[in-house]
Amino acid sequence: MPENDLELLIRASRAAAETSLGFVGGPLDVREKDDGQGPVTAADLAVNEVLEDILRSARPDYGWLSEESAEDPNRLTSEYCFIVDPIDGTRSFINGEKTWSHSLAVAKNGKVVAGAVIVPMRDQLYTASQGTGAHLNGQVISVAKATSLQGANILATKQNMEQDHWPQGIPTFKRHHRPSIAYRLCLVAEGRFDAMFTFRKSWEWDIAAGAIICAEAGAKVSDQSGQTLRFNSAGAHTDGIVAAPDQIWGEVTQRR
Repeated sequence: MPENDLELLIRASRAAAETSLGFVGGPLDVREKDDGQGPVTAADLAVNEVLEDILRSARPDYGWLSEESAEDPNRLTSEYCFIVDPIDGTRSFINGEKTWSHSLAVAKNGKVVAGAVIVPMRDQLYTASQGTGAHLNGQVISVAKATSLQGANILATKQNMEQDHWPQGIPTFKRHHRPSIAYRLCLVAEGRFDAMFTFRKSWEWDIAAGAIICAEAGAKVSDQSGQTLRFNSAGAHTDGIVAAPDQIWGEVTQRR
């Protein structure tokens, strides 16, 4: 029986992890991208090649959106599209840290229907598909039960604490950080943190897989103003992202 999209993403994510782990401790050929979008390594490019080979050979009619690939002119007219980040948290990878991941998703008509995020150095595989719940290494996960932003444990960068973002006053919560946005979303899905948000434009490849994993774990997931996220867009980014239980989500999205 042919594998479904989530099974395909899982197989591809494991191949990506095997590839990236082969670069750990070795030469990385680090370069800065011409567009000012940060560093790229030989591992990023090798993982991208592995993912493209596995995914596109299995689903040649799907569009392709990857941080490390040239623009696919056909993706905007494709019903289905792969959205992948070969290594989310490249700086963490370069620094020899553990909190980097591979993020793989399938979007159908702008909505993510399957996603997988694998964290190779922690042996963690987060998965979800539409209507089937979210899982970590095969076990069901769900978001925390926090009901207030006040005192909550939130994953957010320092830039999100600027006064301009909080015209009614900066709330008192416990701020935490992890380098990979995809991993942050999964940590919320797992219930280890109460919420995550970023008010900066978010690249789709960073958040697509984590968004469905969070949603299937019981979080509300939207852009910073509460609008539904749409994927495979022409600009390939969203107006930030908020992922949280209902009441915290409301406090963040209605802060203006």
